[in-house]
Amino acid sequence: MTEPTSKPTSNPTSKPRLLIISDLDGTLLNHDNYRWEAAAPALAKLDGAGIPLILNSSKTAPEIRKVREELGNLAPFIVENGAAVVIPSGVFGNPKEQVVTFGASRPEVLKVLAAQRKNGARFHGFEDMTDQELADLTGLDRSAAAMARDRLGTEPLLWQGSEAELAEFQTALQAENLRLVQGGRFYHAMGVFDKADGARFLLEKYREQYGEQPVIAIALGDSPNDQQMLESADIPVVIRGVHSDEVQLPSAKHAMRSLKPGPDGWNECVLNLLFEYGY
Repeated sequence: MTEPTSKPTSNPTSKPRLLIISDLDGTLLNHDNYRWEAAAPALAKLDGAGIPLILNSSKTAPEIRKVREELGNLAPFIVENGAAVVIPSGVFGNPKEQVVTFGASRPEVLKVLAAQRKNGARFHGFEDMTDQELADLTGLDRSAAAMARDRLGTEPLLWQGSEAELAEFQTALQAENLRLVQGGRFYHAMGVFDKADGARFLLEKYREQYGEQPVIAIALGDSPNDQQMLESADIPVVIRGVHSDEVQLPSAKHAMRSLKPGPDGWNECVLNLLFEYGY
């Protein structure tokens, strides 16, 4: 692993504040069983030092809430690849939970999709399914399917038309300032945003809160989906994974790369950085 881009200061009174922004699947969570226990030592250190851990994932708000509950995490979090930031009550002095959306909201996305369906577009989205139908389709249990359907800014869908019709559909969405992103099984209709938007928003909020204290943002991810988030951080950390070699960052970023995959690599890198910065 390379050295961090910013050297820690030897003066403990001027120790910088750290902010950790992390992807979940394949990064903090193991790809095989979606467990995080291998990262427990680093998580305990973060908690003890009062360093915020911001989860930034393609998962929905209910799905991330479940992970946060397991972790005892109280920090803001970023959902659906940057569709929205959820700020718990009291974090920045806000009296109640706040949801900040980027790009189109889900009702706006659904409105455009309904218009396209009237124009002949053929697709079947999460909005068209019951929890049980999605569970049968994906292998999720009914509770997990319900959480996956509870969305703030994106609509996964199965395309049922031809390739030519798909191209027309994509063009029509672009005219409405939306885009269609292909996932493993589903296409995702969504606004123009990415994981970096929420990360930058929260970094600014924490800088306002910390005043003149320097803040160093550390981002961890394992795939090209995390590229923009990693580039926006002061210290990008690429966790070893199936697609981690596809993440190519500017040389000036001096990215760290873990030797181990998933939460084992996450734990190793975070502990290393905490040591470097005197935590």
